[in-house]
Amino acid sequence: MTKREITIRLNNGLETRPVALLVQMASQFRSDVYVESENRRVNAKSIMGMMTLGLDTGAEVVISANGEDEQEAMERIEAYLTKSVS
Repeated sequence: MTKREITIRLNNGLETRPVALLVQMASQFRSDVYVESENRRVNAKSIMGMMTLGLDTGAEVVISANGEDEQEAMERIEAYLTKSVS
């Protein structure tokens, strides 16, 4: 299992479109991928789950991945969430 704390840098946080792109990206991997924020943990492959987090720019989250491609999943998701464009 790989786990990292990151700060979301997307200009508009995780609104509908960025969440949809994140879910689509996470779904490409066989690994289980989760996002944790304020004692809530949701499956990054669930658009409804991700929308419930209501994450804004500057939010601190913990991303975890567990499975055969966990390292690649972690790297791509971290790169997406920490870029400063929406």
